[in-house]
Amino acid sequence: MPTRKPFRPDKNRDRGRAPHGARDAESGSPGAHRGNRSQDKKKSWGQERPPRDERASPQRYSAESEDSKTRRESRQRNDDIAAGYKAGGGSYWIYGNHAVLAAIDNPKRRIRRLLQANPDAEKAARGGSDRPLPRWETVDRGILDRVAGRESVHQGIAAQVDPLPETDIEDIAALAADRPEAKIVILDQVTDPHNVGAILRSAAAFGALAVVLTERNAAPESGVLAKAASGALDVVPLVRVTNLARAMEQLKAAGFWIAGLAAEGERSLAEARLSGRVGLCLGAEGAGLRRLTRSHCDLLAKLPTSGPIGHLNVSNAAAVALYELSRS
Repeated sequence: MPTRKPFRPDKNRDRGRAPHGARDAESGSPGAHRGNRSQDKKKSWGQERPPRDERASPQRYSAESEDSKTRRESRQRNDDIAAGYKAGGGSYWIYGNHAVLAAIDNPKRRIRRLLQANPDAEKAARGGSDRPLPRWETVDRGILDRVAGRESVHQGIAAQVDPLPETDIEDIAALAADRPEAKIVILDQVTDPHNVGAILRSAAAFGALAVVLTERNAAPESGVLAKAASGALDVVPLVRVTNLARAMEQLKAAGFWIAGLAAEGERSLAEARLSGRVGLCLGAEGAGLRRLTRSHCDLLAKLPTSGPIGHLNVSNAAAVALYELSRS
C-alpha cells in the first residue's frame, strides 16, 4: 500500500508566480486593466466631485453662516429675557384685554406684574379700579408671545396673577339664600380649559351664581381658561369640591333642584319647566354624567336636537340650557 506524502501547504505556492501586481503590470493581463481602470475611476471621480468649499462661493457660505449665527443669538437672547418673566410661586400669566381688565377690577385678585407691548395697551386696560397696581412694563411683543404662548391672542397685554381665593360650597349656598331664582352650573369632570372658560362666560352672561367642579379631573385655573372666559373668571366664582355628590346634596339642602343634562332624559329642559333655585349638571364630552352623579340628580332632562348631529359641545349645551332656564 503506497504511503501518502505529508501535506505541505507552502510547497509550490509561489512556483512560477510573479510578485503580486508585477505579472499583471508586465504582461498586460486583465488584472492590470482592472487595476488601472480603478485608479482612473478614482481620478475621474475626484475631478467630477470637487470639495464642497470649491463648488460654491465662499462668500455665500459665509453669509449663510453669519445669518444663522445671528438668528441663533437672537433666539438665545429672547430665551434669556423670557426666563426673567417666568411665573413662579403658584402664579400664572393671563392675557387679553378682557381677562386683564377684569383682573384689575377684581379686588380679590393679586396682580404681580403688568406687561404691555405699547403704551396704548395700558390705556385700553386701565380699568375702573383705584387700588394700587404694579408699574406697567413695556416689552417686545416676542416676550408676550412667549409668556402667553405663540398660538395665543394676547392683544399686546398680559398680567402675572395669583390664583383666586377658594370659594366653598357653603358660601354659595349662603349667597343664594336671598335669591329665590338663583342658578348654578355643576360640571362633572370637564377637563378642557377652553370648555370651562366658555361655560364661565355663559354663566356670567345669564346671571348664574357660580360654577362648581371637581378638584381632580377638572381644568385648572390657567391663562388659557381665563382667556376663554373673557373676564368671567374674575366675575363668577369657580368652586372646586372634593366630593361632587356631597356638594350636590348640600345644594339640595339649600333649596336647589338638581337637573342633569343627558341625551336619554325623558323630557326636554323646556318641558321640565324648572323654576326657583336650579343647579344645572353637565358631564364631560363622551363620558357624560357619571353613574353616581346621575343618582344624585332630581331629574334628567335633554336638549331636543333634530339635525344630522345629535349632540352639542358641552360649552354650547351649557349656553343653550342656561338660556332656556332664564326664559322659564
